[in-house]
Amino acid sequence: MAEVQHPKVVVIGAGSLFFGRQAIWQMVHSPHLNTGTLALVDNQPDRIERMAKLAEMVIAETGVKLKVEATTDWKDVLSGADFVVLSFANNTVYYRGLDCTMSEKYGIRMCSGDTIGPGGIFRTMRELPVIMECVRDIERMCPDAWVINYINPSTVNGIALARYAPQLKSFALCDSLHMPHIKKKYAQRAGIIHDGSAYTAEIDAAFDMRIAGVNHFTWMLKAEYNGQNVMPAIAESIRQTAATEDTGNKVGAKAKFNDRITHKLYEIYGYIPVCVAHTKEYMRFWQGKGALADEIPPLSIWETEDRYEWHAEMWRQVDGFVHGSTPINTYMSTFGPDHATDIIENMVGGLGKPFYINTLNRGAVTNMNEDAFLELLCDVDMNGPRPRPVGEMPRGLRGMQEVILDTHELTAEAVIRCDYHLLRRAMMTDPLVTSIADADAILSGLLEAEKDAISSCWYGS
Repeated sequence: MAEVQHPKVVVIGAGSLFFGRQAIWQMVHSPHLNTGTLALVDNQPDRIERMAKLAEMVIAETGVKLKVEATTDWKDVLSGADFVVLSFANNTVYYRGLDCTMSEKYGIRMCSGDTIGPGGIFRTMRELPVIMECVRDIERMCPDAWVINYINPSTVNGIALARYAPQLKSFALCDSLHMPHIKKKYAQRAGIIHDGSAYTAEIDAAFDMRIAGVNHFTWMLKAEYNGQNVMPAIAESIRQTAATEDTGNKVGAKAKFNDRITHKLYEIYGYIPVCVAHTKEYMRFWQGKGALADEIPPLSIWETEDRYEWHAEMWRQVDGFVHGSTPINTYMSTFGPDHATDIIENMVGGLGKPFYINTLNRGAVTNMNEDAFLELLCDVDMNGPRPRPVGEMPRGLRGMQEVILDTHELTAEAVIRCDYHLLRRAMMTDPLVTSIADADAILSGLLEAEKDAISSCWYGS
């Protein structure tokens, strides 16, 4: 594949809480990217104006030659794109709040509500039709671009791109396993390095850590340092921090009891869940339905009002730079690399770094299907991701992986086809659903409550 000299990166959803600011940082910081073009797209004019102003100020401060384009309509900037990053969501705090509140009413507790359970299904209902609308324009205007899905549920949307737009080059991402940071974190847990110690290339080469699974349900299947199993040491470190972890009222729902839950799951399955803030939501154990009290309480529910405040704080930070109350020369030390733009830099620059990417299995996990859509450590360049070998998925974990994949695949097909029978089947397959009547009530309740955000095809003529 031809080398990209001055890459054009289109970010659709540049007002994202977790992506826009970091994307600007990476595009300015990287010599492989900062002579190209960053096209910022958001459907809210005030947001895109502020984000574009921030980018222009950072470019002026650093003196790089990066060109910035900004618009509310992706069709204005798709032409000539080398990469298109999908990072948008329709009023996600509000609708995830509806998903979680309605589900709790019928006995399903969700601390995130964006991937599994009714929350994952209805987020797909809201976002996937818009993704496919964008994809049709990409096919027409920049068919050679790499399409990087950064929208949850990452696996469902990634499956849809792979199956229903197979002519496009695509993969999906989640920032929970951003390399090399995730590997360094577990090297510290294992006692391989200590606070302040350098994580060198030699240490990295000697540390064989293998993680695999469906996005948000990934597990550490191997951790060896110089041939010695260090997973028990990692688990013991987690057990020790579990005793003192902060579970106070100010901790978000996704953060509560994570070390305790991680160690409990390690005791049961013998492997460490590595995205437990989400993984715990996939498990039926903390739904509050046991006859006996558990040492770990039921999941806390997604905190809608706190999320509004976190988003507002982000925009206060952006406005601080834009309006001059925060010196623009502090921007580059305030932020850091983002997973998607890190990978883009690696692809453009041919840097040879491995990253965790959601893509087709292709034999990496030997006892799962070739087309299973998994999060895997991949070598990646302009030819795309190539998963590294993992080995077998252990029994117990594999069974749960397959149920989750079935739920995700049914959800993708149901939304693409606008087929209520498939949607209902996806809901009944979901690992959190234990009652047909309750699931039907959630479906009908959310279809009515979210009518403004869901395709009219679900409501007949």
